Amino acid sequence: MEKSDIRTVQRLALWGIPFAFFVMGLKLVAWWVTGSVALLSDAMESSVNVIAAIVAFAAISYAAKPADKTHPFGHHKAEYLSAVLEGVLIVVAALLIVKEALPAVFAPTPMEAPVLGLAINFAAAVLNAIWAMVLIRAGKRYRSPALAADGQHILSDVVTSVGVLVGLVLAILTGYAMLDPLLAVLVALNILYQGWKVITHSVDGLMDHAVEPAEAEAIKAAIAANATGSLGAHDLKTRRAGAATFVDFHLVVPAAMAVGNAHDICDRLEDAIRVVLPGAQIAIHVEPETEKAHGERVRMTAPDA
Repeated sequence: MEKSDIRTVQRLALWGIPFAFFVMGLKLVAWWVTGSVALLSDAMESSVNVIAAIVAFAAISYAAKPADKTHPFGHHKAEYLSAVLEGVLIVVAALLIVKEALPAVFAPTPMEAPVLGLAINFAAAVLNAIWAMVLIRAGKRYRSPALAADGQHILSDVVTSVGVLVGLVLAILTGYAMLDPLLAVLVALNILYQGWKVITHSVDGLMDHAVEPAEAEAIKAAIAANATGSLGAHDLKTRRAGAATFVDFHLVVPAAMAVGNAHDICDRLEDAIRVVLPGAQIAIHVEPETEKAHGERVRMTAPDA
């Protein structure tokens, strides 16, 4: 990731903190004027957004640190740890909502000033929707797991808010006050599901997940089209670590080939791979034809040949 891209990601993460506080404040006002348990649950989920925004900023800033002696491959995975923590916080928020909502199921109370409260909550949901899309797009563009996870969580918050608003309108129209706490329980179940998705995705990243199949095929095509002078490639391995992508493979060359010539082929391959996978960190193991091959061979014919 370029330095300018890193600064953009950090700036977005930093702005996420005051934004999360502002939206949480709006939702707390909506709960205060109505007394709605469902709106309280929505506000409690936003409190997690505040913590998540702070954690995401800290993780993104740490992940941006350059490689050093104790972390020679960089600090990229810090973003996955942030996303895991965010998932855990989401689950905790869901449990707290259930704790608040269950007693109200058996003793429901009508809402006060419902129109004003719902209008405030609707405004908060619209702001959240806009910010979530900004974060998700930036997370994909700059390959930032923490930013993408934060955006996905906020988007789930938007879905929750819309569901709460629709449900509360029905509660007002029908007069069934019990719908309010029941909605809060449904909100909690949805939050649990979203938290589980965030945790599993982040743990998968910590386990060195390979690049997407389409990206792997593009890498193979780049190798096939630019390995002229070699005898083949095999044992291609890839992994993601936050915004960084690592590519590793073995290149077979004639036993009598000069080191300089083999180095030129490697340079050409690295340039070609970085065209299809910008910023990739590439390790090519050059070995003579007498070495026994292992792992899957890369087909040395360009797709259009």
